Amino acid sequence: MATWSFIGSGNIGSTVARLALAAGHDVVMSNSRGPDTLTELVSDLGEHARAATAAQAAEAGDVVVVTIPFKNYSEVPAEALAGKVVIDTMNYYPQRDGQFAALDSQTTTSSELLQAHLPASRVVKGFNNIFFQHLRDLPRPTGSADRSALAIAGDDAEAKRTVTELLDELGYDTVDLGPLSEGWRMQPGTPAYGLMYAAEEEDWSAGARPADATVVAQRAAEVQRSQAD
Repeated sequence: MATWSFIGSGNIGSTVARLALAAGHDVVMSNSRGPDTLTELVSDLGEHARAATAAQAAEAGDVVVVTIPFKNYSEVPAEALAGKVVIDTMNYYPQRDGQFAALDSQTTTSSELLQAHLPASRVVKGFNNIFFQHLRDLPRPTGSADRSALAIAGDDAEAKRTVTELLDELGYDTVDLGPLSEGWRMQPGTPAYGLMYAAEEEDWSAGARPADATVVAQRAAEVQRSQAD
């Protein structure tokens, strides 16, 4: 049993927390407004969930999920996350986050920026390319014919093995896209971003459809960086 901590408790964070609890883990939830604002969520999650500050959550977690607006990534508590596996769910949306020149020029990726902010942590990109309702509805037992896969990317092989094992417990296979520099393959606007899990691609709330490892890998391979074209 592991303790999953969450820096951010929105749709993706709370959905992953529910999956972790269903798999027998403990969860620690945090947000930018303080533990008192999470009373209702923690009560709904049950006895194996508690609320904390972001720094407390970072210290408590065996694995820590960062799931906040990307523009706030530099506020993630670096010292408390030293040595830890950090799953980065964040996506860069310029209309919300403002412009980041290094991302606009494709000279780096959002997860690489988080890794630079967390030099003593082991960042793995994941959970960023699936709608939270699909994430909630698609878990299946290991070996199921209709089991879906989630893509990950990271620079640390051991951290990726840890995340792969945890995702298996949550009900998902894994597609390893390689280092963090390849995480752009599942960012917004790419073929691997969300559509393969949607029963109706024009209405993501209409239900989910399974997408296995072959489908996810094919989608991730469909696009190349614009400067390489």
